[in-house]
Amino acid sequence: MYIISLLQQVDVAEKIKTAPDGSYQIGVVIGSFVPFVILIGIAYWMYNRAKKRDGNGY
Repeated sequence: MYIISLLQQVDVAEKIKTAPDGSYQIGVVIGSFVPFVILIGIAYWMYNRAKKRDGNGY
């Protein structure tokens, strides 16, 4: 797991500094937030499943 996290570390500030134009900068910023949005969506989905399960008495 530690090796994977080392491979995934990206220096966003460096990428923005060397960006060819403004649209690339926007893409880097959006791309850096996408994993967090996906994790939040998965957490919300799991929360709703657990909440519905508690309501049914299981």
